[in-house]
Amino acid sequence: MVKKILWYPFYFLIHYLPNNIINKIPFYFIRHFYYRYVVGIELGKGSSIHMNVTINKRKIKIGLNSAINRGCYLDGRGGLDIGDNVSISPGVQLITATHDVNSPDFKYITKEIKIEKHVWIGTNAIIMPGITLGEGVVVAAGAVVTKSVEPYHIVGGVPAKVISKRNKSLNYNCRWLPPFD
Repeated sequence: MVKKILWYPFYFLIHYLPNNIINKIPFYFIRHFYYRYVVGIELGKGSSIHMNVTINKRKIKIGLNSAINRGCYLDGRGGLDIGDNVSISPGVQLITATHDVNSPDFKYITKEIKIEKHVWIGTNAIIMPGITLGEGVVVAAGAVVTKSVEPYHIVGGVPAKVISKRNKSLNYNCRWLPPFD
C-alpha cells in the first residue's frame, strides 16, 4: 500500500499535469520545457506539440521540424518514434497498446509505431499498434491504418488501403509554431 501511495506524486507529474494543465498553456516554451525535462519526451529542434494534445507514458521521440497539432493522442506505452518533417493533423490518434481479444485473461500487448520523415497524417486518422509509415506516406483524414505502409504511398479508408502514390522529390519542413497554439 505504501509503495502504491509513493507512485501518486510521480503519476501526478507525468500523467495528470501534462494532460490537464500543461497542455492548455498557450506558450510553446513552457509546454515543451515540461514535456522534455519532466515527462522525458525527446523533442527535436523546430518541432511543436500544440495545445490539448494528450500524452500517455514517456517512450516518445519526435524528430526535427515536426508538428503535432491540437487534440492528438500520443501513446508512448509501446514506443512512438516520429521522424523529421512530419505533419500530424488535429485529432490524430497514435495507439501503441491493445489487448488480445482471444486471450482468456485479456492479455495486454504493446507494439511500437514508427513514422518516417515527410509523412503527413490527415485529421482524425487512427494509427494502430505496430505500424510503420514509410518515408513520404500520406494518410487520408479519418483513415484507420491497420497495416504498415510502404514509402510514398497514399492510403485512406477503414481499414486504410493504398489509393495512390506520392511524388518522391520532397523538400519541405513542417516547422509550424503559430502564436498561442
